[in-house]
Amino acid sequence: MSGIFGVTAKGDCSELLYYGVDYHSHLGTEYGGVAILGEDGFKRQIHNISQSQFKSKFFEDIKKISGNKGIGVISDLDEQPIYQNSKFGPFCIVTNGHLENADLLADKMFKKGITFSEVSKGGINMTELIAKQLVQEDDLISGIEKVFDNIDGACSLLLLNKDGVYAIRDRLGYSPLVIGKKDGAYAVTTENSAFINLGFEVVKYLAPGEIVLINEDGLVSKRSGNKDMQICSFLWIYTGFPASSYEGVNVEVVRERCGGFLAEKDEGLDIDVVSGVPDSGTSHALGYAMKSGKPFRRPLIKYTPGYGRSYTPSTQAMRDLIATMKLIPIREIVEGNSIVVCDDSIVRGTQLKNFTVKKLWDCRAREVHVRIACPPLMFPCKFNLSTRSISELAARRAICALEGCDSNDLGDYLDSNTEKYRKMVSWIAKDIDVTTLEYQTLDDTVKAIGLPRERLCLSCWNGVQSQCKGAKENSRSSV
Repeated sequence: MSGIFGVTAKGDCSELLYYGVDYHSHLGTEYGGVAILGEDGFKRQIHNISQSQFKSKFFEDIKKISGNKGIGVISDLDEQPIYQNSKFGPFCIVTNGHLENADLLADKMFKKGITFSEVSKGGINMTELIAKQLVQEDDLISGIEKVFDNIDGACSLLLLNKDGVYAIRDRLGYSPLVIGKKDGAYAVTTENSAFINLGFEVVKYLAPGEIVLINEDGLVSKRSGNKDMQICSFLWIYTGFPASSYEGVNVEVVRERCGGFLAEKDEGLDIDVVSGVPDSGTSHALGYAMKSGKPFRRPLIKYTPGYGRSYTPSTQAMRDLIATMKLIPIREIVEGNSIVVCDDSIVRGTQLKNFTVKKLWDCRAREVHVRIACPPLMFPCKFNLSTRSISELAARRAICALEGCDSNDLGDYLDSNTEKYRKMVSWIAKDIDVTTLEYQTLDDTVKAIGLPRERLCLSCWNGVQSQCKGAKENSRSSV
């Protein structure tokens, strides 16, 4: 996924924009971009950040541009913001989401004579596609709603024009958008942890499908949201920043609860050390240590400068390189000890096996017990780029090995109380070469998050894709 940030102020907003966007650097690895609207019009900058940090790329740029309203993005695929000069006037737009039917929408637009000038590693630039979709209607708000009518997937966006910053949350509420306020300024963000050091106080969590305009004078509601929501549960398990809260629920607290639930199931397990795979597994491990009473130690240290997440890069080669280089083992903590290793999830399993577990065995661990903070990932995410095929997933490879092919009936493999489920987990444990392996149950995952089950997207674990019936109708009611 990507991270988006927008700000309006009575004075120059460039510094707020710079730091606000930078606080989303954990959400994307490909591009960073900002757009500011000032007295001399739009100023836009986009840089490739795949081999560098947002701060270093934009440090000089941000000194040269000024204005009282702006938007920015840390992007996982597309170059953005996109600039459009339209019948609604000029605007810039940033997006966070994924469209399953992007190619179909593009083909229909080609037949109308509409062309695309931006490029993307995935073909059509999704942000440009969204921009050119919304300008086909009679007004801006109708255009945004038409986009929501047409897309298969989820897309939240920020749109900057002379009015201010329009903040639009996707109709499913899959990704969050939060509005904050400080003296003389309003901001909107994917991660409300971006507000804390910048002095913003949260004033509103946008509802799914809600459209709000912020400018230097305040906040104007353009469309109310709908009550149905399917926010991504993986935000709390892995993707989100620990200091962030979504729907009022803090990420770090949820991860500690996840670790506590895992420890409860391990009562009586003889271990010496509790550890987590840095960084996202650390919080789960702290919860495990607090519940079990076993010491938390760091047998694996992440060399933080220059190495981001190994989950988000688009190629396996880059994921493997980052995984190899970023974790440094400490033999003095590992040797001779039975170690519980907490991690957020097992996606493909190759990195955990080759670049985490192997390092512990090489340092002569006595036992390695892996504990995963969520259920086995069984289905690709249609709203995210990180997993795009069933064959990538460790759990589905296990099922294929056990069944002779991928099973059409996954019911028993989704139930942690069945023999088939236990065989699947045992196969994965053997494949990644660990002493024991246990996953969190889906019920405990939901309990750790603390929101009603029906308000959470759990599809990567149970395959249930909610379309939030009634979202389109509800989102059209004016305030």
